[in-house]
Amino acid sequence: MVRGRNGTMGRFKVELELANNNDVVLADSGHLAADKVRRARIQGVVDSGATRLVLPKSVADQLGLPDAGKVLVRYADKRRAARKKVKGVWLKLLGRDSVFNAIVEPKRTDALIGAIVMEDLDLIIDCTMQTLLPRNPKGIVSEIE
Repeated sequence: MVRGRNGTMGRFKVELELANNNDVVLADSGHLAADKVRRARIQGVVDSGATRLVLPKSVADQLGLPDAGKVLVRYADKRRAARKKVKGVWLKLLGRDSVFNAIVEPKRTDALIGAIVMEDLDLIIDCTMQTLLPRNPKGIVSEIE
């Protein structure tokens, strides 16, 4: 097992770009000025033990992300809580982008990047170097049967 510099397995920070995907689509079609797209650049913690994307409430509010209901979350210390889920989060990391749902955490100040984001963007964790790497530098490879 490889532990990160902060003593935890597979946890380190990266910078990511976020936007409201509805705004991105409107800007791409010419119905919204590019400078009107609600965007944010924030730090994200890559966590090999996390599943989903988690955003601070302040960032979800800033981006105006649409509500997608509630989800039950379980924390590492076994606590459970119901949290708001939002949809249409455009996320760009290492030159790769996709659209995700996210859990909203009221007191977070950074994003949490879980396995779903890394899998979709075809990124792998290098715990020794504390970084994310593209599995294939030439592009995303999707494995299908």
